[in-house]
Amino acid sequence: MSGDYARRVPPRALPVAMAAVVGVLYATGSLAGWGGRAFIAWAEVGAAGAAAISLLLSSRRPDGVPADGGPGALSGGLWRASWRWYGIAAASWFLGALGSALSDAHVRSALSLSVPDLFYLFALVALVVGLVAPIRPPREAGVWLRYVADTYVCACALFVLGWVAVFGTLYHRSGESPSEFLLELLYPLIDIVFVCGALPFVLGAARGHRRLAWMGYGALTAIAVADIVTTFVRLDGGDPAGDPSDILRLAGLLLLLLVPWTGPAAEPELPVDDIPEGETGPGQERYGRMIGPGLAPAAVAAAAGLFIAGHSVTGENGLEPGISIVAGSAALVLLARLAGLLRENDALRRAVVTGEEHFRALSESINDAVLICDMDATVRYASAGALRTYRYTPDELLGRPLSDLIHPEDLPRVQDVFTEFLQDDPAAGEGFHDGFHDALRVSCRVRAADGTWLPTESTISRYSGSDGAPARLLVTTRDLSEQAALQRQVAHLTFHDGLTGLPNRSYFEERVREVLSRHPSGGEVAVVFVDLDGFTAVNDSDGHAAGDQVLAQAARRLRANVQADDTVARWGGDEFAVLVQLPPDDGETRATVELAGRLLRVLSADPYQVGDKQIVLTASVGIAFAGDDEGPPGGTPEAAGRRLRRTAADLMRNGDLAMARAKEAGGGRVEVYAPHMHADVVRRLELGSDLQRALAEEQFSVEFQPVVDLATSRVTGVEALLRWWRGSEAVPPEEFIGPAEEAGLMIPLGGWVLREACREVARWRRDSWAVGLSVNFTARQIAAPRFVESVAAALEETGLPPHALTLEVREEVLVEDAGQNVERLVELRDLGVRLAIDDFGTGYASLAYLGQLPVDIIKIDPSFVAGLGSDETLTLLTRTIVRLGSDLGLTVVAEGIERPEQLELLREMGCPRGQGFLVARPMAAERVESLVRTNLEGRAPSGDVPLPLPG
Repeated sequence: MSGDYARRVPPRALPVAMAAVVGVLYATGSLAGWGGRAFIAWAEVGAAGAAAISLLLSSRRPDGVPADGGPGALSGGLWRASWRWYGIAAASWFLGALGSALSDAHVRSALSLSVPDLFYLFALVALVVGLVAPIRPPREAGVWLRYVADTYVCACALFVLGWVAVFGTLYHRSGESPSEFLLELLYPLIDIVFVCGALPFVLGAARGHRRLAWMGYGALTAIAVADIVTTFVRLDGGDPAGDPSDILRLAGLLLLLLVPWTGPAAEPELPVDDIPEGETGPGQERYGRMIGPGLAPAAVAAAAGLFIAGHSVTGENGLEPGISIVAGSAALVLLARLAGLLRENDALRRAVVTGEEHFRALSESINDAVLICDMDATVRYASAGALRTYRYTPDELLGRPLSDLIHPEDLPRVQDVFTEFLQDDPAAGEGFHDGFHDALRVSCRVRAADGTWLPTESTISRYSGSDGAPARLLVTTRDLSEQAALQRQVAHLTFHDGLTGLPNRSYFEERVREVLSRHPSGGEVAVVFVDLDGFTAVNDSDGHAAGDQVLAQAARRLRANVQADDTVARWGGDEFAVLVQLPPDDGETRATVELAGRLLRVLSADPYQVGDKQIVLTASVGIAFAGDDEGPPGGTPEAAGRRLRRTAADLMRNGDLAMARAKEAGGGRVEVYAPHMHADVVRRLELGSDLQRALAEEQFSVEFQPVVDLATSRVTGVEALLRWWRGSEAVPPEEFIGPAEEAGLMIPLGGWVLREACREVARWRRDSWAVGLSVNFTARQIAAPRFVESVAAALEETGLPPHALTLEVREEVLVEDAGQNVERLVELRDLGVRLAIDDFGTGYASLAYLGQLPVDIIKIDPSFVAGLGSDETLTLLTRTIVRLGSDLGLTVVAEGIERPEQLELLREMGCPRGQGFLVARPMAAERVESLVRTNLEGRAPSGDVPLPLPG
């Protein structure tokens, strides 16, 4: 057979065809008289053997074999156990039939029991066990008592029917004693008991496997009927060779043969809530449950009663006492069962009434509105919760359609889902459970008696009632007003600032995206970012409560000076953001700048009242317009969405950058974003990353700029300067010092410069070169933990005397946070380290305060020296600083000497020391060493012109 043909043949066709062939051969052989009883016996042997092999092999297959793929299609082990017992029954029948065929014994009677008869009896027991195996046995004793009673009534009724119809006449003709005749009927009696006893287990088979249970039960029934026919033929004196019961036995065996090949019935799985007791969820094993046979025992008993009555009227011999006893006992048991059923029915009725009372009490006690409506949604019952929540009277609500209460905007949607819900077939079965069907959930607004619309959520289900009344609708409605108010409150707290009441950053970002989506060109949208200058000092000096009052007042001022369509938000900390929507004209840039200036004035002009104290602050304002960094248009909707998010983010970033630039420029001003601002920030970030790598790879070096005595031109000291060589390119200090501060690298860099410079100068001093060292330090370096200890450790490590080291700091380092900084500098002075004020005259120190600061040297800022000879004011200020330093006993150093006339004026003023490109440029340690050696050897020329130095 080709593979294609094999695939076209259904897998179940082979066993069905085999069973059909066996049946046809048997029928043909029986009609043709092939072999007589021997042929019939061996046909029974073959059918039993085939069924045993099929069932036992199928019970050994693994789980999950598809139903179309042959035996073993059922899931789980329960029904494979059932097949195993079916197989044992077929195998036992095979052994019994084989023994009968070999011994040529064809008479089955309890009077002459043989070994094959024992196999036949065991086969019946195994077949019944196979029907019981997949059923979960009940635990209540009352269920078992009802089962025994029903089985007894059914067996007795069938026995009476058989006796009255058939066996009574045979008994009178046989002449046997009652006990002997009862033994003759042993096989039929056992079969009747098994058939009646197995019926509840077959009726309770699990879903998907009922067909297989009925096939096994059919085999049991066929064998039972065959035994009855055989007993009748034998007692009637008929020829065993003409016994037609063999066809029934063969049919039962063929049913067993087909059991594993039919597969389970394809039935839909129930929802979890509707799975009957005794079954489990999808993908798990399912147990059946024992179900009472219902009216079957009563029907059989009624038929038996009619036969008894008819036989009593028309019969000649009347009824035997035994039959009367059997019929009477069955009637008594049946009456007891009926009394039990009446009690159960009364208990169920009381339970239904109690359930209705509980339902009514529950519906009256809960706050949810409970309504019972007709199928056309007309209200027939309303709970107290419904009347209380919606403030209706019963007359106003009862008899009213629900559509009158639903908001007109919600009504079409509710009607659509409600119509679809009603169109579902309520008799489909899968959704029906205990009087209710699958529920419909719907949200809508419902009108209260006072005309207000309340948000609600309703659950609608079909309700069948308790007394066979027409199906109705059970509607449970919950008022969501409090929940909706809470959701609004949560949404407000999520998108608003609790202190100022303004929208927060998340709301502002979403608002910017929304506005930009309506203005694709972006030309009519701008953002203004505002930062309060000096706000940190308010928190530090007056506390955060005062800072909160300042922020609240600033928010009110901003809100009062923008248009109603504009959005003011608190961006974070002391920063605010304003989203401006401009009219489409040529003046939007001017209008936005004017708005920014107005906001700057309202924030800076009037002081902030905090208690009895007034606080004056300024503000830094940055402006950015949408479209400054706009990308190319077009693309897919996804690309457009990404571009919109990027445009909104870029717009807010640009406004923040402009504000930061205004703050860097000193605050109290407005800056408009320009593309180079972003480039500067990116470059600073890149520099910060490169600085990290440069520090690890030792790309830095120290250069020294000599400080000379202006009278003698001799070098008295050097100032250490940090240099960075990125490859072969020198990076100017003004470009990397700021990023190094922001990246937190100045502390390790400053420590490295101090140690390297101290090491070089200490070596020069050991060679009798009495030069001093000046090193610049920032406020962050001085405020660093263990700053004093680190300087002392560097001096001790390099061997440089403390008096040879001068620390240069700017004026603001001494004035701002003076307590901590001055204390640390005083500790260093106690060690012998000298202190210099760098760029004197441009900072915060007043002349009166100068004498109180722990300083030894003042260095005149290069901006003063640059104006010597050309600016009378700067010349006068420089002369004053030189005279002041002399009067206070401080050494004065002039920085930035670049022209000869500057040098002459400084000498004329009496300035003792100076440095600058005219005197000497910054140079490597080797060139400084050469210069110092030249001074020590006395080869410096006499005169007023400084010694020309290399470089």
